[in-house]
Amino acid sequence: MSLNLPKPIADYIEANARLDLEGMLKHFRPDATFIDNGKRYEGLAEIRKLLEEEAIAVKAVFTPDTVQVEDSGVVLEGPAHGEFPGSPLRFTYRFTMANDAIKALETTVRA
Repeated sequence: MSLNLPKPIADYIEANARLDLEGMLKHFRPDATFIDNGKRYEGLAEIRKLLEEEAIAVKAVFTPDTVQVEDSGVVLEGPAHGEFPGSPLRFTYRFTMANDAIKALETTVRA
């Protein structure tokens, strides 16, 4: 990946490209939060279920093409391709880090 990302985020993106669920979960804190288009998922069990149903099942692969570092974390934008209606769709991923782990991830579809 040509974007300069913190290792946990780069690993998440690379695992997603392989549709590797365990690799995607690896760097989340146990108490992490994932907000997917406004719906909130708390903890690894809920995040695992979300990723199984909304990423792995439809082969959704996010390919960021821009990165912005903000006070609150790292923001990526780019297309996601897969077997879902409207593919590809452009997404924004907002990562919040704590102690070299993903504390929160919020994804939104770009209009």
